[in-house]
Amino acid sequence: MFKGRHFDRSVILLRVRWYLVYRLSLGNWNKMMAEHSISIDHATVHRWVTRYSPELVERFNFSKRSASRKWHMNETYIKVWGRWKYLYRAIDSNGDTVEFWFSNRRKLTAAKRFLPKALKRHGRPERIVIDGSRTNREAILSCHAADRLENRSRRDLKSIRIEQNHRAIKRRVRPMLGFQSAVTTRVILGGIEMVHMMRKQQAKYACNRQPSLAEQSELLAA
Repeated sequence: MFKGRHFDRSVILLRVRWYLVYRLSLGNWNKMMAEHSISIDHATVHRWVTRYSPELVERFNFSKRSASRKWHMNETYIKVWGRWKYLYRAIDSNGDTVEFWFSNRRKLTAAKRFLPKALKRHGRPERIVIDGSRTNREAILSCHAADRLENRSRRDLKSIRIEQNHRAIKRRVRPMLGFQSAVTTRVILGGIEMVHMMRKQQAKYACNRQPSLAEQSELLAA
């Protein structure tokens, strides 16, 4: 994965982790680079993030543990090139990230793409708390109806209980210089969500001791 890179794998992973984890201004970033006597342009690190984040997320998902049966589902606004886009997220009753989905538009088709992805990985929850969005409610009801059509013998399948709540998440992206494209935004948000899940120790490891965030990054890249 790191073949042909000028810098060592450990240097690349450390810089990618800093980018995804810490709310750093460009000035702070340059100072941290200087302290380690390494000259790396901010644009280079940005290219590393967009290159390696998707692969790290994919590897992390192989060891991700299942969610609980109660979910909180919401959506938030992310500005990309001066226009608002939407990030759909779901967390469970333990605060663990269930799934996330970045969409150019806020509409029923986006919610319908997000929810089946979460259901396929974690199974049906007993209830979902939503933020009052009509599209989210319709997507949940649609998925329940699809379950019945796929297996008509499950006549007693309980409907997913829908409740309402609101949760905003923008603190991490505010210090960034702004997103320039939907593709880059999707990749970076995926990386940010991954390090959040790593911090919450959502991965299953063979050892008894949970590795640190840095150790987890090395394990994913191994």
